Amino acid sequence: MDYEGLKIPTHVGIIMDGNGRWAKERGMTRSQGHEAGFENLKKISKYIYSKGIKVLSIYAFSTENFKRSKEEVDFLMKLFEHKFKEYSNQMKEDNIKVVFSGKKAHPLPDAVIAVMKEIEEDTKDKTGGILNICVNYGGHLEIVEATKKISALVRDGKLSLEDITEESFSHYLFQDLPPIDFLIRTSGEVRISNFMLYQLSYAEMYFPSIYFPAFDEASFDDAILIYNKRDRRFGGIKDENTNH
Repeated sequence: MDYEGLKIPTHVGIIMDGNGRWAKERGMTRSQGHEAGFENLKKISKYIYSKGIKVLSIYAFSTENFKRSKEEVDFLMKLFEHKFKEYSNQMKEDNIKVVFSGKKAHPLPDAVIAVMKEIEEDTKDKTGGILNICVNYGGHLEIVEATKKISALVRDGKLSLEDITEESFSHYLFQDLPPIDFLIRTSGEVRISNFMLYQLSYAEMYFPSIYFPAFDEASFDDAILIYNKRDRRFGGIKDENTNH
């Protein structure tokens, strides 16, 4: 689809939901569904950046996901370890910087943490866009961790209370990124599940019923058309086109 003349969001967030249900409907295992979801992410992310989106944040694994069965968690950790390496090669070729939001600590396996740090280092100088992967992540956790950082700086005399503003607070989050303009959660579930709460304040939201492994280029085109029908007022009376 030609995007000429359309409003293009700067920052898109995707909650990649429905991998397990997609697999179940096809007589496959949940693990196969997760693998299909990650393969689709490689394709759809490339398309998204080609359309002018600068930042893509994806919800890969929440802090609460560790409550799932040990078998599923172990499979996902191995999948992360291998797939992140594959993404690293693609992102370097496409000039995309990869960052990870979440705690790089237990219960994440050491091998996954090492791969995450390696990818961030390998892509830190890329300038074509940003891929923010949320792993061992929770929105409440992010805000609490930011508050701890700020409190320590104030305690040590390195930051004054007057320096703490709504704008500066984002500097202390896991990643200092622009606010999310457009959130997509696949599978039809209508909730945000503790995803990037601070950054979602004025985001438009879209909840298509399609499962993530089937969310293709045409599905993203449909999402952008819906985004363009929204009137983003940011608390004002009319759309002042202050942010696409």
